[in-house]
Amino acid sequence: MKTLWIRLLPGLMMGILCISSLSLSAEAHPAASTSPIPTKHVLLLSIDGLHALDLARYVRVFPNSTLASLSQRGITYTNASTSKPSDSFPGLLSEVTGGSPASTGVFYDNSYDRSLSPPGSKCATVGTEVLYDETIDNNLNALDGGGGINPNALPLDPAKGCTPVYPHNYLRVNTIFEVIKAAGLRTAWSDKTLAYEIVNGPSGQGVEDLYTPEIAANNTTSSVSLTEAYDAIKVKAIINEINGFDHTGTKKVGVPAIFGMNFQAVSVGQKLAGDGYTDSQGTPSAQLLSALNSVDAALHQMVSALEVQGLLPFTTIILTAKHGQTPMDPAQFKHVTSSVITNLVNSVQPKLAAQVTTDDVALIWLTDQSKTAAVVAKLAANEAQANIQEILSGDSLKLMFNDPLKDSRTPDIIVLPNYGVVYAGASATKIAEHGGFNDTDTNVALLVSNPQLSGSTLKSPVETTQIAPTILKLLGLNPSSLQAVRMEQTALLPGLNVDLPSTV
Repeated sequence: MKTLWIRLLPGLMMGILCISSLSLSAEAHPAASTSPIPTKHVLLLSIDGLHALDLARYVRVFPNSTLASLSQRGITYTNASTSKPSDSFPGLLSEVTGGSPASTGVFYDNSYDRSLSPPGSKCATVGTEVLYDETIDNNLNALDGGGGINPNALPLDPAKGCTPVYPHNYLRVNTIFEVIKAAGLRTAWSDKTLAYEIVNGPSGQGVEDLYTPEIAANNTTSSVSLTEAYDAIKVKAIINEINGFDHTGTKKVGVPAIFGMNFQAVSVGQKLAGDGYTDSQGTPSAQLLSALNSVDAALHQMVSALEVQGLLPFTTIILTAKHGQTPMDPAQFKHVTSSVITNLVNSVQPKLAAQVTTDDVALIWLTDQSKTAAVVAKLAANEAQANIQEILSGDSLKLMFNDPLKDSRTPDIIVLPNYGVVYAGASATKIAEHGGFNDTDTNVALLVSNPQLSGSTLKSPVETTQIAPTILKLLGLNPSSLQAVRMEQTALLPGLNVDLPSTV
């Protein structure tokens, strides 16, 4: 017994030291790694649409794949949840700020703000839709977006001289890119449209090498193959960065401490009519499987490049998704015309709907907030017609978000439809969507891989918000430098020995 205690004592003391060193309260779990993870670089990859089930199935069916190889030297979190709403904007921000819409102030790429004014209005009116998609590009049909964002397409801030509100201005909290850059380390990111300059954070300067080729150009999302080719452009940028260049491959700048990209092909393969899944067990169609295979091939390129440069032992790869997709079971899909929600709102009072954002969720902002209860009653009376499962407002909404009477951005009402229902235009042909709060929207893949780790699985619940503070800790920086982490008391991901100084 004495010998056993002598063997256990160092581990017990290390656990005590690790817990006392945190300014945040991390959930206790058995450590998957018994020595510090040597991390000079973090490669963050968002495979949009990738469910935890997709990852598990692919690794099982393709045991020689790069995804399987990464999982064999990493921790797979099978019960990871992305943001609610599960839109791309809040989904990515959860990963890079450590916060939910309650702290970031960002609910969707198409939302509403009661304190801002419409584009081109000269602030004559207050209250506007806030739309951060390809429509803010100078030219949405050009891969470079026409060279930048068109300020005339942006909402205006009457409190700041009626100046345009760029996406980064809209974000209320800082990002990992700002913290890492302030520490003197290089930062890079690549995403699907110019509006993703939001990751720069409120300073507007967080990402030194930001590459955002416009996915709307060339009708990219009309097919999986076109989207695979689009993803490959960004993969090349990552390879250039691994080789020590900027994303163009023309300027030697050094390998970023934090870099990464999103993949779009899986999401497209899940949504296009005729593609998606073939059964309730997550079996992918041929096109969706092609998208998954293209991601795995891209990961192989990245890992190989890291090996050639001698960087793999010092690089932690974090693989996740901004969102999932609903439904997975094709038999559960039901298209409901989105106007049904707007019409019900406006039946209470003409033009009462200030903004209704729909996917497999409906976010409702009202022109007259005093009518909230009346709208809720109208929706409840028509639940069958509108295929409504749950209505969040008042106290039920405030359990998750800020009070809409006090926060200019919080929706007055959130409608959660029956599972499989997608609210879309009458002519829509998509067979799945995201944005909602259900499991197939939110239960995304999450894998943290490093050669120091042995393959393991954690089934306890985690959030993608925990990625951001974990990245900072891996790089030897203070997770509490993130404002959202302090506000929401976001914990580190469990099971990782990141509480000792890393090799930076």
